[in-house]
Amino acid sequence: METSTEGAAADGGGEVTGTTAPMGDEYPAGAAVHAGSSETGGAVLAEGAAVVPLVRAPSSLSPSRASDFMQCPLLYRFRVIDRLPEKPSAAATKGTLVHAVLERLFDAPAAERTAPRAKSLIPGQWDRLRESRPEVVELFADDPEGERLSAWMAEAEQLVERWFGLEDPTRLEPAERELFVEAELESGLRLRGIIDRVDVAPTGEVRIVDYKTGKAPRPEYAEGALFQMKFYALVVWRLKGVVPRRLQLVYLGSGDVLTYDPVVADLERVERKLLALWEAIRLATETGDWRPRPTKLCGWCDHREHCPEFGGTPPPYPLAPVAGAGESGVDTQGRMGPD
Repeated sequence: METSTEGAAADGGGEVTGTTAPMGDEYPAGAAVHAGSSETGGAVLAEGAAVVPLVRAPSSLSPSRASDFMQCPLLYRFRVIDRLPEKPSAAATKGTLVHAVLERLFDAPAAERTAPRAKSLIPGQWDRLRESRPEVVELFADDPEGERLSAWMAEAEQLVERWFGLEDPTRLEPAERELFVEAELESGLRLRGIIDRVDVAPTGEVRIVDYKTGKAPRPEYAEGALFQMKFYALVVWRLKGVVPRRLQLVYLGSGDVLTYDPVVADLERVERKLLALWEAIRLATETGDWRPRPTKLCGWCDHREHCPEFGGTPPPYPLAPVAGAGESGVDTQGRMGPD
């Protein structure tokens, strides 16, 4: 599952804090430093000293973070290196809620996977979401009568109900739901992500399915929408040696289904693109040179106060630049590189 781009396109001060934005998928487990620990990346904390998380360079790449860097290298830095907090958005939270409902519906026997049952799961999943992510409660803090929350829940119901006109869950038996996948390429780059649903036909053919709560893109933007799915297909191919038969995007906001049948050449191109992207990320990480890339999406970014394009100043860079990095005479920082 990827974060919804409805409403918010992006997820300071001086020092790195213990607050993390919901996108730590490039960080290895155990990166935080706890009180009393000497695991500070070389420094020893004195008794009673302030506790600061151990900041590490990115070690893997997910579809969301790859898209962040392509959209704006500085946004990638804010999310992955600085880990600046982001306010929850109603659109993204609604997407998370709907995904949870569609995942849980398959716990029921096939005959019981009906629209009324699916909609009945929404209140319970909302309660679970509030427990696991208390910050989402602030979305409706100024709604004492609950009117906005009721309208928001009704929109989630509409999205769930629309799904039944696009797929028939009584005829589906997913092999996997919310599947975490990770593969290491020969280059050493680790790719990782979470796939909403994997269907496997009796013949062994694999279909990767992703739910989107927004509207389908115009045809000229379809390739960008498929990037995430090709990323997943590449990971599955490298893990299992199987090229998925079909990639399927289900757009609940507009009632459209976008499909694509990949071939090996597609996945090889994606792999080359990701390797070039990772090289650009590596160079930016070593030099601390992250370039903002202004677009119309800047209007939804949470980090404009830290962005030079809007008169802001980024936090002090928490990683030490590598001596000699980026001295080849070729200015490649913040650029994708060849496809």
